[in-house]
Amino acid sequence: MKPLEDLGVEPIRSLVGVAFDIDDTVTRGGRLEPAAYRAMHELAESGLRLVAVTGRPLGWVDVIAQHWPVDVAIGENGAGWVWMDGRIPREGYYELEERRSESAELFERVRERVGQELPHIRTSIDQRARRCDLAFDIGETVQLPREDVEALVSIIESEGARCAVSSVHAHAVPGDWNKARGIKRAVLDALGVDIESEKDRWLFIGDSPNDASAFRYFPISVGVSNVRDLLSLVQTPPKFVTSEDRGAGFAEMARYVTAAR
Repeated sequence: MKPLEDLGVEPIRSLVGVAFDIDDTVTRGGRLEPAAYRAMHELAESGLRLVAVTGRPLGWVDVIAQHWPVDVAIGENGAGWVWMDGRIPREGYYELEERRSESAELFERVRERVGQELPHIRTSIDQRARRCDLAFDIGETVQLPREDVEALVSIIESEGARCAVSSVHAHAVPGDWNKARGIKRAVLDALGVDIESEKDRWLFIGDSPNDASAFRYFPISVGVSNVRDLLSLVQTPPKFVTSEDRGAGFAEMARYVTAAR
C-alpha cells in the first residue's frame, strides 16, 4: 500500500464519485465522527456523488439515505439499497423477492449449528433490522479470538452460505452479492449511471475484509490506516492508505480530494 499522497493530483481531478464503508471508516467505537460527517458534506458540495456501502442492516440505510449527504445508501454488503427521489425514498434489491424469501431455512440451520457448536457467539445487536443476511457479533460488543471467527466462518460456509467478515460482524450471505457488485447495481438503479464505464473516476475507501471486493474492483482504492489491523484477512488490500485512522482518515482523504479539485 502506498501513502495517499502518492495517488497524485490528476486522477483526483477527474473523479465523479466516492463510495465508502461506514464501520471503522467513518465511525469510531460505533459513533459517526464529526470530522467524517463534515467531510461528506464537503465532498458533496464539491460536486461528487457519494455512495455509502455497509454491512449494516437495510433498516439502517433507510435513515442514512434520508439524513446523510449521500446519493444512495447500500446495506447488508450489497444486498439492497435506498435513495431519495425528491422527498420520496426508493429501494432496490440485488435479488428478486422470491429468492430472498428462500433464505429463512438456511439461516435457521446456521443458527442451530452455531448454538450447538459455538454457544457463546450471539447474533449482532442490529439483526432485527436485517432483511437479507444473518450477522454474528465478532467485534462490536465482544472481541472474539481469531480461532472462534474461523470456526464460525467454517460453519456458515459448510451450510451453503458465503461468509463476509468485517471489523464487527461475520455475515451469512445467501447470495452472490458483495460490496462491489452492490455498488454497481445500486448506482445504475438509483442514478442511472453505468459505473463499469467510468470506474476509474470513482474512489472507494474502507477498512476491513468485507471491503476487499471493492478494493479489487476500483482502480482508486484507499484504506483508512486501521486497515493494517486486519490486513492479513483482506484478500485484496487497498492500493493507497491514509496516515490517520477511522473517521480522521476519511477526513484526511476528503481534504486531499477537495484540495486537488
